Amino acid sequence: MSGQRVDAKVVMLGKECVGKTSLVERYVHNRFLIGPYQNTIGAAFVAKPIQVEDKVITLGIWDTAGSERYEAMSRMYYRGAKAAIVCYDLTDCWSFARAKFWVTELQKSEEQCRIYLCGTKGDLIEGNRSLRKVDYHDAQDYADEIKAQLFETSSKTGRNVDELFLKVAEDYYNSTSFQLMTEEKGVDLAQKKSSYFYCCHH
Repeated sequence: MSGQRVDAKVVMLGKECVGKTSLVERYVHNRFLIGPYQNTIGAAFVAKPIQVEDKVITLGIWDTAGSERYEAMSRMYYRGAKAAIVCYDLTDCWSFARAKFWVTELQKSEEQCRIYLCGTKGDLIEGNRSLRKVDYHDAQDYADEIKAQLFETSSKTGRNVDELFLKVAEDYYNSTSFQLMTEEKGVDLAQKKSSYFYCCHH
């Protein structure tokens, strides 16, 4: 792996082709790659530092495969995660059902993992409202039910992408686990370079 210390493990979950990789690309490299992505196999890892008040939090982001045949592998990657960004495509109602599946899985096995619900491809519905298949109020009601934050994003335009990851870092900064890490263990949170590492990614 990269060797860079990670403060908070963050896992990306959701149906294949919902745009998890595009979301990470926009956040880490501030770019949107035109053309179809090849599906992630296993997971891709990237560590990126982010400033929160007087500290620098390094998020270790695992972009997992969305295909159902890789479910068991995805469970391995989200073990011990402090946060999960569960993605669904705003133009695909089935992807929202799969998002609920992953939330249920997390609630059963990772009770301490904070969940962020993320609707992707917002630029598509901005251009054509009829393409929206997941109602905002339905998603917000579900987010309230599971005590999650809801973000509607666009990797193409960058809408709400930085805000999403900043919220993840801020919540971790304010969490008990962060306080224990800094006060009891005295971990140095000096900013380091970001790095990209792919695991089983083609």
